[in-house]
Amino acid sequence: MTNLTTNSTDNSTTGSTPVSTTPVRRMLGGRTMRLLVAMVIGALTGLAVFAVTQITGRNLFIITGAVAGAVAVTVFQLYGRAARLSEVKVTVPQLSEFTFVVNNDARQVAWHLFVETATRVSTQPLAPDEGLIREAMNSLYSLFGTTRDILKESRPSVAATGAQTVESMALAMLNQELRPFLSGWHPRLREFETAHPDDPESAWPDNAACRAELRTVQRHIHAYALGFARLAGVHDADTLISSRNS
Repeated sequence: MTNLTTNSTDNSTTGSTPVSTTPVRRMLGGRTMRLLVAMVIGALTGLAVFAVTQITGRNLFIITGAVAGAVAVTVFQLYGRAARLSEVKVTVPQLSEFTFVVNNDARQVAWHLFVETATRVSTQPLAPDEGLIREAMNSLYSLFGTTRDILKESRPSVAATGAQTVESMALAMLNQELRPFLSGWHPRLREFETAHPDDPESAWPDNAACRAELRTVQRHIHAYALGFARLAGVHDADTLISSRNS
């Protein structure tokens, strides 16, 4: 009787409450159940493997053929998903609207090209009295090299009848936009920088003309970036580029 009274007094004095063991039991029960399920699955798997190893003759060929057929169907389905084609219409600057037929591989290439074109100075407008032409030109040179590397590392797309490929669009950007601008203006800017190493870029007599042509190229690169986004399945690409440039 005394012991019961003392225990009741201690609990009321310290304010402690009994700890429920229900969550602990549930956790142990869950782990035990998963362990039992894993053991059953392992046992059944071992039994199945043992049974197959005991099969000989015609039954062995039947089971082997069934497994090979299941693997072949799975591989075919995966390849079919990767090779699935979709038709996309894209307007290419200085050309016209073209129809592109792309699969997952082409979409991946288009995604890489979109990231490269949309995240560089090459798509940002250069105000007449802001920024440096040299910085923009270096960005265009880097875009040129990166685009070539992406094309070299990817497998060439199989062109459908009357359709263009993502590679043809990328090559058009290189050969009709970047190459003419860089080959025409880079030597002239470098000549000025060499002859006047201490002068600011604004003192270059061709500064205004180069900036005007640069803005045209940047508008075209922006259009190419949107085209790559369409081929890659990117939504609201214009908003993404505009938010970065703002």
